[in-house]
Amino acid sequence: MALRSPILNVMSNAALKAARGLLRDFGEVEQLQVSVKGPGEFVSTADLKAERTLKQELTRARPGYGLLFEESGAAAGTDPRHRWIVDPLDGTTNFLHGIPHFAISIALERDGEIVAGLVYDPVRDEMYSAEKGLGAYVNDRRLRVSARRQLAEAVIGTGMPFGARGDRPSYLATLTSVMNATSGVRRIGAAALDLAYVAAGRFDGFWEFGLSQWDIAAGMLLVREAGGYVSDLSGGQAMMTCGDVLVANDHLHLPLAALIREALRTARAVAPASTYKER
Repeated sequence: MALRSPILNVMSNAALKAARGLLRDFGEVEQLQVSVKGPGEFVSTADLKAERTLKQELTRARPGYGLLFEESGAAAGTDPRHRWIVDPLDGTTNFLHGIPHFAISIALERDGEIVAGLVYDPVRDEMYSAEKGLGAYVNDRRLRVSARRQLAEAVIGTGMPFGARGDRPSYLATLTSVMNATSGVRRIGAAALDLAYVAAGRFDGFWEFGLSQWDIAAGMLLVREAGGYVSDLSGGQAMMTCGDVLVANDHLHLPLAALIREALRTARAVAPASTYKER
């Protein structure tokens, strides 16, 4: 893999070290000790071990940087300009069920802006990386979003609410609309990889509601640096605060956004006002 900066070297080394433990545990997934973290949401010993490894490696390389991890939350650093945003195991449910589709996601935030991102799929040994202004890569291959121009030809990724989470009626309205307008919808259970797949041209777009910063920080930069468009569902740039994200190539972003917004408006017009959250 062609590394393009010391910071990506730090990120990739940390991801590779954490991935070794994940792959060992994935090979013995039936023996994993699992505790319930919330409705339909689990945390495994593998997840926690990966987080410890990543924290150790990133802190050793850049000791002053702040931290935001999925499991342990936020910790301020002595350097107020920089913060790591990390998901040590995106796709935990896949992992726990023996489904080989999960990833490590690491982003570097500088002065409130994501400037470097890495998503590593250890099963396929695919290292997606990007730096602001320097392009996006998988291993040593430059990435570009797809060139498809018609929604009818597009395959779109998504993430579905589960358990008691999310606004299910709103989501189902958007899902029905996108299913009717496209070549297909895929839900594969790891938002970081969904975004990486848009950057790689495997998906033509992706949308999801209510994600966390560690789910999307690295992947959004991958899409941008691969030539794609990233927004929240209103067309703004509040993804990191509202958690709603829509990405696609430059031909499909506007029509996909219009399709989803119209589905939400139509659904709310025929439902009780209390049914839907405002977005």
